[in-house]
Amino acid sequence: MIYDLAIIGGGPAGVAAGVYASRKRLKTVFITDSFIRQSAVSDGIENWIGTIKISGTELAENLKKHLQAYAGDVVDIKEGLRASSIEKKDGSFIIKTTGDTDNTFEAKTLLITTGSTRRKLEAKGAEEFDNKGLTYCATCDGPLFADQDVAVIGGGNAAFETAAQLLAYCKSVTLLNRTDQFRADQVTIDKLSKNPKFKIITNAPIDAVIGDKFVNGIIYTDKTTNQKITLPTNGIFVEIGLIPNTSFLKEVVELNQIGQIVVDPRNQRTKTEGIWAAGDVTDGLYHQNNIAAGDAVKALEDIFGFIHTK
Repeated sequence: MIYDLAIIGGGPAGVAAGVYASRKRLKTVFITDSFIRQSAVSDGIENWIGTIKISGTELAENLKKHLQAYAGDVVDIKEGLRASSIEKKDGSFIIKTTGDTDNTFEAKTLLITTGSTRRKLEAKGAEEFDNKGLTYCATCDGPLFADQDVAVIGGGNAAFETAAQLLAYCKSVTLLNRTDQFRADQVTIDKLSKNPKFKIITNAPIDAVIGDKFVNGIIYTDKTTNQKITLPTNGIFVEIGLIPNTSFLKEVVELNQIGQIVVDPRNQRTKTEGIWAAGDVTDGLYHQNNIAAGDAVKALEDIFGFIHTK
């Protein structure tokens, strides 16, 4: 059969779109390898609107249950499948998937919500202390470190924005960058540098994350002296970039220099007719769960109009 819509990706954006697709009676195939996404690493998400605090795992479970409750005979949920390629066909798209069994689906329109994967810190102890004082989401976990000394690893705008957020409630914030060059805007760097609670350490590649049951320090190399230095810290926030999950899309949509899908922020349309994208996989300026869900709803409204005015 030919579906009206294929939604690829099972995070907040994909589920929001799936619920709206069901309510609008758009025959939809919902393809995801898992509903467990980036936020699953967080013990306590405090900014998911309408819920005071929720773990990332519970949020994923709730999203799945919400979609299942509304799917009915309208949204076919295909969990455990990963899109491997997309081909354009006259008036539709062919989606090939891999998983327990290889499948192919056809749809008139596509909504891509595959998100991105945070670039992991490659240092001794980083995996061991992941979510035990080392985190990749200041928005999710930052308030847990109020009145404590924390460190941020990175040198781009995301790292400095994370530092700015943490300075609102942390005792001190130390930013470590592996080189002496920053990718962040100079105005942002200058503004933060005036804060007495903020310190920058450059030429400092991270060697190890240390602790007991919980993080209590970082070991880095001072490249100017070649010395190994231990920095005591209660929390480590890693902001060294995101890897968009777009490898299967290179032939069908325009990607920017870092692999994000280029969209029109008014309606989330890509430059390929019939394809929309929402969430962390796009070149949107801000990436959070609430924003991803909102952008997906915006896209779904536009998709509905597109299908019914063709």
